[in-house]
Amino acid sequence: MPVHELSDYRYRGARALVLLHDAAMRELLPVWRRAKERGTTLPATTDPAYGSLQALLHHVLRASRGYMTWLCEKLGLPDPGIEPAPEADHVEPEAERYLEHLLERWRLPLAGVEEKRFESIHKARWGEDMSCESMLEHAVMHPHRHRFQLEELMEAKR
Repeated sequence: MPVHELSDYRYRGARALVLLHDAAMRELLPVWRRAKERGTTLPATTDPAYGSLQALLHHVLRASRGYMTWLCEKLGLPDPGIEPAPEADHVEPEAERYLEHLLERWRLPLAGVEEKRFESIHKARWGEDMSCESMLEHAVMHPHRHRFQLEELMEAKR
């Protein structure tokens, strides 16, 4: 997405995080595809989000949707209309289409929100107290963490 887009944001910090989230999500998908092509396996765990590469991609897409729906809920904004992420067994063929839908729906909801409102603290769905700005930052880092994880697993396999 070109930097000049999203010029109507009241809070430029939120705009920056939305753009950074977009870039992080777009960077993850090719790395995920390379990991899949190379037969990369995830470490054994009881966490179903890490049961397979498909489960991991579903997890990241689902979480991204969840971050924005949480933000809209806590800021009193309309539902952003993001469809549920494709389930793990269908995520691969749907990933590109869904990612475009997801990122398109991420662009507008926060545009009219002033900076002060991002300071409000709420319980995250996993129980932690977080400001809306912290949730946005978390949304940016989440795909970065998983991209890093996949890159390290591929490097270790060499």
